[in-house]
Amino acid sequence: MKEYLRKNGIRMAIIVLAVALLVGVGNAARDGQIGFVQNTTNVLTGPLQKVLSSTVNWFDTIYGYLYDYDSLLAENESLRAQLADAQQSARDGIEASEENQRLRELLYLREKHTDYILESAKLVLWSSSNWSSSFTISKGYTSGVELGDPVITEYGVLVGQVTELGTNWATVSTLIDVDMSVGGYVTSTGSTGMVMGEYALMKQKTAKLTYLADGAQIFVGDEVLTSGSGGAFPAGLVIGTISNVQTEAGGQIEYGIVQPTCDLDSLVQVFIIKDFTVVE
Repeated sequence: MKEYLRKNGIRMAIIVLAVALLVGVGNAARDGQIGFVQNTTNVLTGPLQKVLSSTVNWFDTIYGYLYDYDSLLAENESLRAQLADAQQSARDGIEASEENQRLRELLYLREKHTDYILESAKLVLWSSSNWSSSFTISKGYTSGVELGDPVITEYGVLVGQVTELGTNWATVSTLIDVDMSVGGYVTSTGSTGMVMGEYALMKQKTAKLTYLADGAQIFVGDEVLTSGSGGAFPAGLVIGTISNVQTEAGGQIEYGIVQPTCDLDSLVQVFIIKDFTVVE
C-alpha cells in the first residue's frame, strides 16, 4: 500500500505538471505569443509546483510512517516468536527435570520393592463429576493393566486404584473417592482399620479412618500406611496422616480424618503396580 501511494502520487504530480507545461508551450507556439504564455504559465505553474511539491513531500512522509510502522510490526512479531520459543524451551527443561526426578525416585522404590512390577502412565483427564474423585490415565489392558491394580506416585505414596479399563486407557479412583476403601495401619500404635471415602470429606480432599478395633488409640499426626489386608494393596504404601480425631454419633466410636500425603492437584505421572508379592 505504501509503495503504491508513493509511486502513483509522484507519477500523478509529474503528469499534471507536464500537461500544464505542454498546453502552455503548444498554445504559445501556435499563437506566436511565447513571452505572454511563458509569463502566464509561470504564474499558473508556480503555485501548482508548490502544491505538487507539498503533495510529494506528504506522500514521502506517509511512506516513511508506513515503512516505520511495518518495520515495527515485523520486529514485534519476531520478538514475540523468540519469546514463545524461549518460554517453550524453559517449560520443556522444567518438565524434563521433573520427570528425571520422578524416575530417580522410582528407581529407589524399585530397589526397595523388587517384587513390584510397575507401569508408568500419564494423567490425561480429571473426571468432571461432583460425586467422584477420579481421573483417566494413558495406559490400559494392552499394557498389562488390570482392574483393581493399585496406583502410586514415584515415592510409594498411594494415589488410588484402577476401577475402569479400556484398550489404552484406564480410570483411577483416588483414595478420597466415595467408593474407595483400603486397609489402613497406624504406625505409632499398631491400630488397624479401613480408610474410606465419604462425600462430605471428599470435598475437603480428605478420607476417614474407621472400623477401628475396640480400645484402639489414634492421635493427630499419626502416619497411616496400607495394612496389606485382603491382598488388594501391598503393605506399607503411604496413605497420609491423621489430621483430626472425632467420634461417631453417640460419642462411643472414635475415627480419624486422614489427610492424604499425595497432592492430587499436582499429579502429572503415576505408576500402576501390576503385580506384587502378597504378604499375609
